[in-house]
Amino acid sequence: MSSPAPEAVEPRVSIIIPIYNEEAILHSAVVDLLDRFDGLDWPFELILAENGSKDATVQIAKELSERFPQVRFTSAGEPNYGKALKEGMLIARGEFVICDEIDLCDTDFHKHALELLERGEADLVIGSKSMVGASDERPMMRRAGTQVINTMLRVSLGFKGTDTHGLKAFRRAKLLDIARQCLVDKDLFASEFVIRAERGGIRTKEIPVRVLEKRPPSIGLMRRVPNVMKNLAKLFIAIRIRG
Repeated sequence: MSSPAPEAVEPRVSIIIPIYNEEAILHSAVVDLLDRFDGLDWPFELILAENGSKDATVQIAKELSERFPQVRFTSAGEPNYGKALKEGMLIARGEFVICDEIDLCDTDFHKHALELLERGEADLVIGSKSMVGASDERPMMRRAGTQVINTMLRVSLGFKGTDTHGLKAFRRAKLLDIARQCLVDKDLFASEFVIRAERGGIRTKEIPVRVLEKRPPSIGLMRRVPNVMKNLAKLFIAIRIRG
C-alpha cells in the first residue's frame, strides 16, 4: 500500500529509506533529515519504504506522511529490504534518487553525490565503506561480513568496485530500467542493482563515506546468510550463465 503523493512542487530529488522495526529512532531521524535537507534548497520527497515491521513503525510512518507534505509512505508487507527499496525506486518522481539508511541519513553524502550527478560526472554514485578514505566504524563482525560479500561478488560475478550495499545516488532516467530488471530481493537486491549498472556501462563513481550506525542492525548477520547464499546462486545463473 502507498500513501498518495503530496500535492506540492514536483520533487527534483527523491530520498528512499527502507525501514523495519524503527520505532525508536524513526520520528527523530526523519524530522532531523527534513530540517537538514531543506537547507539544500532543492524540491524533494522522502519515501519511507516500510517492510514488515512488528512494532509501531507503520503507525509512525503514516503519521509522518500526514504531517509533512514531503514524506510518502509505502509498505512491502513483509520483512524484505530489497523489495521495499525496489518499490521505492519505482515510485520515486525525482530526477535524482538517493538511497539512504534510517540510522545514517548522511547529508554530506547527499550533497557530494548530487553535485557529481548534476555536473554530469556520473550517473550512479556509491558511498563506499571499503575504499581508501572511508571510515567504517561498525562492529568488527559487520565489517568482516561486508568484506566477505564483496569478495564473493568479485569471484562469482566479476564485480569491480569496493561496495554495493548502503548509500547510493543516481539519475533516475538512467537507472530505472536496471531496477526493473533485478531478479533478487532482500539483502542482495542492492548488489544486483550495482552490478547490473556496472555491466551495463553506467557511469559509476564511488566516494568514501563514514559509517557510524545509531543502533544495532534490525536483523542479525547470521540470520541473513542462507538467503544471501541462495540469491547469490540465483544471480550467478542469471548474470554469468544466461547473460
